[in-house]
Amino acid sequence: MRSPRLAALELRRFGRGRLPRAALVALLVLPLLYGALYLWSFWDPYGRLDRIPVALVNDDRGASASGRKITAGDDIVDGLRDSRTFEWHRVSAAEARRGVENGTYYLSLTMPADFSSRIASSAGDSPETGALQVRTNDANNYIVGQISRTVFNEVRSAASAKASRSFLDRIFISFADIHGQTVRAAEGADTLTGGIGKAEKGSKDLADGLKDARSGSGKLAKGIRKLDTGSATLKDGSRQVADGTRTLAGQVDGVYGKVGPYLQDNEKTIGDTARLVADSARTVRGNLDVLVKAAPVAAKTAHTAAGTLDEVYRARCSAGLLDDPVCPDLKKARDAADDVAAVADDLDTLIADQHGDLKTLDADLGVLQKQAEALADRAPHLSEDVADAVKKIDKLNDGAARVAAGAARLHTGLGTALTGATGLDSGLGRLETGADDLSGGMYKLVDGSGRLAGGLHDGAARIPDYGRQDRDRRTGVMADPVQLASRDLHKAPNYGTGFAPYFIPLSLWVGAMVAYMLIQPLNRRALAAGSAPWRIALAGWLPVVAVGVLQTAALMAVLHWAIGLEMVRAAGTVGFLFLVTACFAAIVQWLNARFGAAGRILVLALLMLQLTSAGGTYPVQTSPGFFNAIHPFLPMSYVVSALRRLITGGGLGPVWQACAVLTAFTAGALALTALSARRRQVWTLDRLHPELTL
Repeated sequence: MRSPRLAALELRRFGRGRLPRAALVALLVLPLLYGALYLWSFWDPYGRLDRIPVALVNDDRGASASGRKITAGDDIVDGLRDSRTFEWHRVSAAEARRGVENGTYYLSLTMPADFSSRIASSAGDSPETGALQVRTNDANNYIVGQISRTVFNEVRSAASAKASRSFLDRIFISFADIHGQTVRAAEGADTLTGGIGKAEKGSKDLADGLKDARSGSGKLAKGIRKLDTGSATLKDGSRQVADGTRTLAGQVDGVYGKVGPYLQDNEKTIGDTARLVADSARTVRGNLDVLVKAAPVAAKTAHTAAGTLDEVYRARCSAGLLDDPVCPDLKKARDAADDVAAVADDLDTLIADQHGDLKTLDADLGVLQKQAEALADRAPHLSEDVADAVKKIDKLNDGAARVAAGAARLHTGLGTALTGATGLDSGLGRLETGADDLSGGMYKLVDGSGRLAGGLHDGAARIPDYGRQDRDRRTGVMADPVQLASRDLHKAPNYGTGFAPYFIPLSLWVGAMVAYMLIQPLNRRALAAGSAPWRIALAGWLPVVAVGVLQTAALMAVLHWAIGLEMVRAAGTVGFLFLVTACFAAIVQWLNARFGAAGRILVLALLMLQLTSAGGTYPVQTSPGFFNAIHPFLPMSYVVSALRRLITGGGLGPVWQACAVLTAFTAGALALTALSARRRQVWTLDRLHPELTL
């Protein structure tokens, strides 16, 4: 009999009564109890966290910073209530403590009284961190505690980001203030540079002017030195002049004291005499020829007349024979006669010396005539002229004295001026050196102020000046600088979809395990008929595969249309699960065929090993080394990996690998089952009297 027919006969057995039919229905529905019910219960637990009661305590008293009120606790409470993460209950601290202890609340979140003040301290001298207080109780539920840590870490990050935004906002405002002040400082430095530039030009002009002044002061000192030397000479000369004029004035005054009255009294006589001399000179000039001849006679006659007058004067005046008014006149006449005699002698001598050179004599007589006439003209005013001359000499003396005194003072002053000019020249030299240094320093100062202005402008350009919108954007970035740019490739939409690759093979394994509790792994009729071992193996395997296909169809229909499992590759998933069912049926068949009643225990043990090493929940790398060691040698490891790619998407490499592994396991298990069937065709005492029966 062929294997498919034997398989059909085995399945037909379940239609002979109510109990077998019920058993077949239970066999078909059993995988749903593992697959659908498990996935349904775990389908979206994070979407229902708002049903978990959590105590919320806000003891925050608030604080003030930079003139603003900070209520960090109230802000967090409002945010949590809007988020609906948990079922929040606003209670007191004592009530929250009791509720977490007795299970009324799974956990509690507390904002302490100094929460806002600690956050506000970030702007002060002693910044402190604010701490959110979380109280959990694993005796209530361990998983909730794990979930809450994740949730509250997000709450803490949000609160920290908000506090950081406030702190950073003040920093950026300070940057703006510093920028403004630096810009003003740069503008001031520009103004300073301009002023220093003008000062530098002025210092250069000053240095040039001082050079000219130094040159002029040198010339001045040299000129004053010459003036001082000249003033010394002037002083000596003026003193000598003053001494001379003083002597002259003394002598003139003395002579004038004697001559003055005489001139005043004899002005007419002197005038007459001078007129007489002039007339005589004129007469002589007119009679030069006669004079040459008469000169000796005239000289002799003049001497005679002069002698006579002298004798008369001696005889008359000396003896007192004449009156006093007459004697002076007589004396004058005598003197005049003497003068005439002297002139006659001179004339005679001149005529004799000149050997008749009348032209020279005529010239001399002309001069004499002029002088005599002038004397005759001045004679009426002779005393006055002499008096005026004396006065002028006296004034000259006074002026010479004042000039001498002024020259002395001038010399003294020029000496002082020379000292001052020398000091001025020396001081101007020092000023010139200082001005040169000043000019050099001002040049350096101009360069330094230019660099200062440039540096301030560069600094102002580097100091950020953020507007409100830009500041808000930057504070947002710096308060939370690291964002999780999550790109979830082939994202599972919910918790149940993520766990489906784990629970589906579990249910199919259980289905195969229960199926072989109702169906014989080795067909007894085929064994009794002596059929070929491979036919016997297929006859026991095919019915369970058929049941597994039905189980798979029922399970996937419920998961998809009832629970909502979405598969990227639905047809591929179902087809692959048919292969999984065939593989699991072959393995379970072999264990039951080879070990009998003990094989059922081995089937359950193998299920446990696969569940713990397949990596269906946590990555297998997080499990102890034993499970990592057996992971590559168990079929469910490959089934879980392949189902993840078929349900949520991704490359098909693991799927093809799993198909090859499952095909190998199926062929190997069927071969081992055929070998067991061959052994079963030989009866032994162990088979007749088994040690254990289930």
